Amino acid sequence: MDFKNKATKIDLFSFSTPHMRAFHVTWFAFFLCFFGWFGIVPLMKGDNGAIAALGLTPAHVGNSIIAAVSLTIVARLLIGPMCTRFGARKVYTALLLLGAAPVMGIGLAQTPTQFIVARILVGAIGASFVITQYHTSVMFAPNVVGTANATTSGWGNLGGGVTQAVMPLVLAALLSFVPAALGWRLAMVLPGFAMLITAAAYWFLTQDAPDGNYSELRARGEMPPSSDSRGTFKEAIRDPRVIALFFIYAACFGIELTINGTAALYFFNRFDLNLATAGLVAGLFGLMNLFARSMGGVFSDYINRSGGLRGRVHFLFVCLILEGVALVLFASMGLLALAIPALIVFSLFVQMSEGATFAIVPYINKRALGAIAGIVGAGGNFGAMLAGFLFRREAELYGQSYLILGILVVACAFMALMVRFSEREEKAASEETAARLAEASDSVLTGAH
Repeated sequence: MDFKNKATKIDLFSFSTPHMRAFHVTWFAFFLCFFGWFGIVPLMKGDNGAIAALGLTPAHVGNSIIAAVSLTIVARLLIGPMCTRFGARKVYTALLLLGAAPVMGIGLAQTPTQFIVARILVGAIGASFVITQYHTSVMFAPNVVGTANATTSGWGNLGGGVTQAVMPLVLAALLSFVPAALGWRLAMVLPGFAMLITAAAYWFLTQDAPDGNYSELRARGEMPPSSDSRGTFKEAIRDPRVIALFFIYAACFGIELTINGTAALYFFNRFDLNLATAGLVAGLFGLMNLFARSMGGVFSDYINRSGGLRGRVHFLFVCLILEGVALVLFASMGLLALAIPALIVFSLFVQMSEGATFAIVPYINKRALGAIAGIVGAGGNFGAMLAGFLFRREAELYGQSYLILGILVVACAFMALMVRFSEREEKAASEETAARLAEASDSVLTGAH
């Protein structure tokens, strides 16, 4: 359903309104989940890394990449309808509490099988993305929802880049006072502990919707009973636009997850870098989330003013084409001085594609928003899982895998043209934007008097 009193602007430095508290707490929660999700990746190589400690083969490493994103597919499909039924506050708090355990526990693995199983369990926290997108979609009006969704998810995804650069430094600090064999294991405790603290912050600082929590809104008769939301998954899965966006997100966020899980190993082997330097270079890819994904949402919102929903779709198509071309170029670079700029350009377009995708999601079906966010979000992990099979071999061959993925992304870009909106839907979206802006204007005038 739709909600009243959505925010029509983003006051980035404010924490006083429920909209902005949800904005800031949800992106930070997603950041920590992403940090814990991929925290082990830069700790894999080296004499004291997980590969040497557990005797992992290239096949084991490839399987761990697949494992890290596999459970997330199911988790995202389940958690979307849960958001619609219970609200983002309860669902996110529970996920943070439950997800902290396997993040901290990954350091307990003693065999390759235990390590892979641990990474499967950690993958569940990837569902945090769906809650982040759902919460900001509920809180922000159509004129800024693309920007809000893209910025919160982009800053959350930033955790994937920060962990590449920070975890080797954490490991180095720990090795100054703990045995070498314990370093990478203890390093995984920190993000798990931070998730526990953030769970408390989410519970006490946020609310489900602009006017209160779902339980309160239902008690006041301002929201349908929770039982009315049970059929929304069927509504969502029957919409061909949702299926198209599922594969589109596989071609952007799925590729980002793959790069997060392989880039450090790629630079370590391809360009003969040490562990810390490879992590820092690979981290540049994720650090682009500071602004790149937001750009996708900002441009989509801007194009929407004159081009409507059709304009949003065409912008997504262009971003995907450029993403695929940039990935092909990155895979073709044999010099580090050329590979790094190519990686940055590719990072810009893959993250803009993600932002442009979830600038469209809120317009498909408001009643089934949670289910749609879950299905499309799961597409990202589906893509990463399939891509993972290309990396079940020596790291020296990762460049060939990147080249194949770039070609597949270009092909998937044309699925964006399958996302179509009727004239009635275009008109409804335009009218809603005008109504929200008028509502915000009236609120300002009332407050002035």
